[in-house]
Amino acid sequence: MPKKTNANIGFEKQLWDVACILWGHIPAAEYRKIIVGLIFLRYISSAFEKRYQELVNEGDGFEDDRDAYMMENVFFVPEEARWSTISAAAHSPEIGTVIDNAMRVIEKENSTLKNVLPKNYASPDLDKGVLGDVVDLFTNNIDMSDNESDEDLLGRTYEYCIAQFAEKEGKGGGEFYTPSSIVKTLVSILKPFDNCRVYDCCCGSGGMFVQSAKFIRAHSGNRGSISVYGQEAEPDTWKMAKMNMAIRGIDADFGPYHASTFTNDLHPTLKADFILANPPFNYHPWKQEELLDDVRWIYGIPPANNANFAWIQHMIHHLAPNGKIGLVLANGALSTQSSGEGDIRKRIIEDDLIEGIVAMPTQLFYSVTIPVTLWFISKNKNQKGKTLFIDARKMGHMVDRSHRDFSDDDIQMLAETFESFQKGTLEDVKGFCSVADIQTIAKQDYILTPGRYVGIEEQEDDGEPFDEKMTRLTSELSGLFAKSHELEDEIRRKLETIGYEI
Repeated sequence: MPKKTNANIGFEKQLWDVACILWGHIPAAEYRKIIVGLIFLRYISSAFEKRYQELVNEGDGFEDDRDAYMMENVFFVPEEARWSTISAAAHSPEIGTVIDNAMRVIEKENSTLKNVLPKNYASPDLDKGVLGDVVDLFTNNIDMSDNESDEDLLGRTYEYCIAQFAEKEGKGGGEFYTPSSIVKTLVSILKPFDNCRVYDCCCGSGGMFVQSAKFIRAHSGNRGSISVYGQEAEPDTWKMAKMNMAIRGIDADFGPYHASTFTNDLHPTLKADFILANPPFNYHPWKQEELLDDVRWIYGIPPANNANFAWIQHMIHHLAPNGKIGLVLANGALSTQSSGEGDIRKRIIEDDLIEGIVAMPTQLFYSVTIPVTLWFISKNKNQKGKTLFIDARKMGHMVDRSHRDFSDDDIQMLAETFESFQKGTLEDVKGFCSVADIQTIAKQDYILTPGRYVGIEEQEDDGEPFDEKMTRLTSELSGLFAKSHELEDEIRRKLETIGYEI
């Protein structure tokens, strides 16, 4: 049998091989920290080694010059923190100390990472033989030399750990990051530009910023010109976001600590050009009772039992005069009328802020199956008084039995549909897209479910006249009913022969 290669094993499968080594030796919560830290070290070392070899080949003697790495947005890794040093010590009793020291050296090298990197590898509770086996697996089986900086590897790792351990332990993950296909769709439609301010009020591992920087770079811009602002309440995820930005050379302001966006807004005066977010679905409790007089609730006080419209109003509050929002919400926010949510949605619609709504297919997330919708909100819409509705629930492809993904062509199709709408050249397509004005939305009780506007996809004409088709189908249905009655009589007779009466 041919040996499997890294390419066909897949990144997630490689991570699970690591999990199998650690399984039973450490708690699930500690597993995440250990794996994320090692991925971080392996990633920065791979990028460093690639740049180091380029400089050696150039022959100008700049391979130890920190500036030669920084100019290419490559993290300079001191020798004692390089993966070669770590792998050489894999089966020594000091391997935990070697890794912890590597983390401290990197924090000293980059002040923004102070007290951020995990330093729990020397713990006596962590079996050093097991840790050495994990290091070997990273050395021999997980190749990051070909991974581009647009891949949110830390986010993928974190989400995969959450999903797999939740499944094994019979628990709900409770946390998840935004799949790259959703992030790419948001970014492709919003099109962030050079020298813009990008904000995510619940930034997770920072995947929104990774894709925004990639988009700007791909369109002849400088990814370093993007100004990134974020906030995250969960401490480990906040640290991971800091790590994610550092390895990509993105200067990000995530505040001095992790904090709740609602009760401790770390960017109170920020007015962002683009806001991209995937807030926790139907989040509660969110301390509504402490925020009843908050300036952010200009469209109404959101209910205490659901923060969906608190998130929306928080983002609108932080928009620049020409700013745009792309966010992910559970489908309930499209139509709910409870606790004043319908009134809040109505006021936002009447203020002409909703630019587009995209219904997404299920199974895009690892750890939740709830269907979601993309909302696009704009302070200065190209098409005044109009909203684009897209039903994308049939788009995408299954990558395995439980997960769906979008191709680049799918994402491009959605982005081009938006662009045509913004130019005023879009024609409605039954079952896919439709443009509605505020009056039409009002007739639908201000409900934003795309299916109400796009209608049903037109079926291909098979050439059979309608009257003839109805006669044929009615006849076939009558025949099926008759057959059903015959089967019922047969079953009744057989039951009677064994003493049962119906």
